[in-house]
Amino acid sequence: MIISRTPYRVSFFGGGTDYPAWYLKEGGAVLSTTIDKYCYVSARRLPPFFGERHRIVWSHIETVSSISEILHPAVREGLRFLGFDNAEGLEIHHQGDLPARSGIGSSSTFTVGLIRALTALRGQNVSKHDLALKALELEQQVLKENVGSQDQVAAAYGGLNIVHFHRDGSFRVEPVAVPRERVTELEQNLCMLYTGSSRLGGEVAAKVIAGMGDRTAELRRMRQLVDDAHGILTGGGSLTAFGEMLHQTWVLKRGLADGVSNAEVDAIYLIARDCGALGGKLLGAGAKGFMLFFCPPEKQASLRAALSQFVWVPFRFEWEGSTTIYRDSNLIPQRIG
Repeated sequence: MIISRTPYRVSFFGGGTDYPAWYLKEGGAVLSTTIDKYCYVSARRLPPFFGERHRIVWSHIETVSSISEILHPAVREGLRFLGFDNAEGLEIHHQGDLPARSGIGSSSTFTVGLIRALTALRGQNVSKHDLALKALELEQQVLKENVGSQDQVAAAYGGLNIVHFHRDGSFRVEPVAVPRERVTELEQNLCMLYTGSSRLGGEVAAKVIAGMGDRTAELRRMRQLVDDAHGILTGGGSLTAFGEMLHQTWVLKRGLADGVSNAEVDAIYLIARDCGALGGKLLGAGAKGFMLFFCPPEKQASLRAALSQFVWVPFRFEWEGSTTIYRDSNLIPQRIG
């Protein structure tokens, strides 16, 4: 059995410029971090004593005789993509610290964790770079999903990084070199709440992609904010400007397409600003999900009280990326004949 552990991500700046439709023409960059909340995927060869050939456990429990019967699209196509067939039975379980369809990069985190687990099951040690590339190919080329490229890279690499996306389709991960004390200060100014999951993220992303030609100025400004924020983090001054820039990027992001925000999200954001948050944003493509705020520590109690009906999620940054946390190489009995 193999168990992979893959972190979710929080994106600060540059989201939108990580769509291939944009960066293959203009280049893009995203400043993001992974956090200490994880997706766990276990994979093992299913012993031959059971009636089914494959068992997949997620929000459903699937027991099937063929890979083609698997309902979960990433699992079904991921197994095919990696060259698995029905010659051996497989059992795959998914568990997550955070809910799906919530803007935290959960689908790509799962894809990265799945590939990590399945390749490890075959005894393969895939590099972080290749892991991200495989996840990108599976989601964008095989599954044809309306997703950017930041989530897969963040989940594979881990840490606080600028991810540069080049016009030739390649990417480069640049760790943000700041002292631990600076990271702690940033963590202490950030807080996150959960507004609920949404199935509309893909639809909103499709609208953003379709309208990119009319939002060139906004996307270029969002890309510039990545460099500005990097300068603030690596400088010695106050982090206040970082919070104020989060407000700028949210104003830009919510104007990219209809559906990025809605009345409920706008109301939450206004309450947060009234309580002292300098800035914030809805994580993910839009509609619903997790919201991030930059709020001075002395004002966070007031903020949480004003929005006490929501779930607040404490977190810290994470630095490892997707890893294999358990590996049991004991052989299982094989079918004879």
